[in-house]
Amino acid sequence: MIRLPIVACVVAFVALAGAVGCRPLSQHPLVVEAVEEVRGNARVAETLGGPVTCKTAVRGTANETDGIASLQFDAIGSKSQGVVVVEGKKTRDAWGVTMLELRPVGGEKLSLTADLEARTGTDTPKFDPGAQPASPAAAQPPPGDIEIVLPPGPPGQ
Repeated sequence: MIRLPIVACVVAFVALAGAVGCRPLSQHPLVVEAVEEVRGNARVAETLGGPVTCKTAVRGTANETDGIASLQFDAIGSKSQGVVVVEGKKTRDAWGVTMLELRPVGGEKLSLTADLEARTGTDTPKFDPGAQPASPAAAQPPPGDIEIVLPPGPPGQ
């Protein structure tokens, strides 16, 4: 009868994983957007030869907590093949592409970020570690006099 609780735990775990959002990287919003751009991009078709197909095996990481992702998948055309690299940032519960490029075998990298921005009208700014922080609001000066009232000491003092 020990097997019944184990089976129940496994079923509960699978149900919880499905509810929490355990999904393959091939369904990640950045990959979906990148695949759409790669399949419809004329420069990609010219480089790899049309029609272009994208493999569903995705490599990389997508950290939902930190909101940073770097993913790669293969794209194959009639003339050549290459690796598609997509990086993104999650802000306000929505993923945005910060970099999209095709790295064809034996060829130069082809940046697709501007093409994607032109097609979708979305411009996700790149992270700039050298950017100046926003100026904080003027801090209030501390009060001139501070009175600290302590409770009475232990009995007998």
